[in-house]
Amino acid sequence: MPNPPERSGARDHQQSDPTADEARQRAEQRLADQVRRERRVLFLQYGSREEFEDPSLEYRRLFAELFGTFLLVLVAAGGGMLHAQGRISLAAAVVAPGLMVMGIILFMGAVAGAHLNPVVSIAFAARRDFPWLRVPGYIVAQLIGATLAALVLKAVLGDVGGLGVTRPGPGYSAAQAFWIELLLTLGLASVILGTASGAQNVGGLGAIAVGGYIALAGLWAAPISGASMNPARSFGPAIVSGSANDLWVYAAGPLLGALLAVGCAFVLRGPGGDPIARGAGSGLLSPGAAQQRARLTHDIESGSQAPPGLGKEGAG
Repeated sequence: MPNPPERSGARDHQQSDPTADEARQRAEQRLADQVRRERRVLFLQYGSREEFEDPSLEYRRLFAELFGTFLLVLVAAGGGMLHAQGRISLAAAVVAPGLMVMGIILFMGAVAGAHLNPVVSIAFAARRDFPWLRVPGYIVAQLIGATLAALVLKAVLGDVGGLGVTRPGPGYSAAQAFWIELLLTLGLASVILGTASGAQNVGGLGAIAVGGYIALAGLWAAPISGASMNPARSFGPAIVSGSANDLWVYAAGPLLGALLAVGCAFVLRGPGGDPIARGAGSGLLSPGAAQQRARLTHDIESGSQAPPGLGKEGAG
């Protein structure tokens, strides 16, 4: 039996209601605009994996590592110089590098990964998240940046405060400083490997975690070893000042600590070099099925889904 004419007409009117069509179009447009904004935020925070691996852009990444390490050592060694003169407190001198690292990760982590530290580059490579072939270039850039920072400090402030050289504190031996540097770097590299996106320190999560750890480590361990955790940070001032007697402490300790962190990361999360490692930088740290996490990481990288915490998810 055919439907009553009035019901059919009501259904046709509902289907062709221009007000409903306009509302639906506005909702779809708002969703599309939100997805584009989320993708933009994703790109700014996490960068492009293709650009990070593009050999033709290596010059950009090396400059970023040089510049970032320059800024880090400028603050770390400069703070040590001013503290030695009694101009700032020890707390200010050790917190400042952590804050600087936060800023560096946020403004250039998506470009080069914000390693800023030779043992961090080595740890990423040992985790198979970073090519060994690129490690020497990164280390050279970091050492040059650290040395330039020490030269600038010497030219501007003079040869005062030992140019912020890291050395064992009064009453502590080189062996004690070595073990403290090893343990501190074990913690630092573990934080970095656990929050980085592949071989990139990126996003607010990584910035807060890494910068906060550096500040925390300095607050309690600086009187013992200087809390360097970074051979480049110690290398620049030591070479420029000619005080390289204890440099082995700040090379061997952090290196061994970083390698131990790689072993801990293997126990905690399995081998690196897979999509799951890429998801860490987006906050995907909760346990779950490996297949689901890998699929979600693929969706984030392809742009079909936004990372958790950036708003509604949707396809463009």
